[in-house]
Amino acid sequence: MHPTITAFESSPDRGRGQARDMRVRWALEEVGQPYNVRLVSFKAMKEPAHIALHPFGQIPTYEDGTLTLFESGAIVLHIAERHAGLLPDDANARSRAIAWMFAALSTLEPPVVELGMAMLFERDRSWYAERLPMLQDRVRVRLGELSRRLGDADWLDGAFSAGDLMMVTVLRRLHTSGLLDEYPDIAAYVARGEARPAFRRAFEAQLAVFNAASRS
Repeated sequence: MHPTITAFESSPDRGRGQARDMRVRWALEEVGQPYNVRLVSFKAMKEPAHIALHPFGQIPTYEDGTLTLFESGAIVLHIAERHAGLLPDDANARSRAIAWMFAALSTLEPPVVELGMAMLFERDRSWYAERLPMLQDRVRVRLGELSRRLGDADWLDGAFSAGDLMMVTVLRRLHTSGLLDEYPDIAAYVARGEARPAFRRAFEAQLAVFNAASRS
């Protein structure tokens, strides 16, 4: 049997691959693991059947036999630990790749998401014009630090790993902000991730769901 993940029946990102199921799809594609997708509506996400899988009523979830997981980072780590291709064989390099996964989720993603939410939902607020530069600068601090660490390398720590996968999915949220344009090395890093065949397969799969929902 193949694992089953959940995804939005109608994604609010309009098929841009920014919903967190994209991370799991990409990881599964990278390791060559076939999977099933169960689409859930916003209403179904808050019903007992889904809450039993994800206590916070979100997506994605992951089910494989008797194992059920929630939180995209935990799911990607589980996949990476059980299949070759996303974590190095060397123990120290493996630990560094996991550290980059945590960095993406804990250090980069919070200011990136806060900026994105403000741009989406606060444009008509009286404080928006004053608050926006502050949010942008918070992201710039992290991008500057990441840029210095990345340097002229293709990936964060040697070969592509789950750390890069997670970091690229976080950074992709900045496409509409214009901030990536200020850091050409990071923009190129994101582009390298998006050019990977496994990413393209995952992206097309989630886009097909949005297109089908739009036609119905």
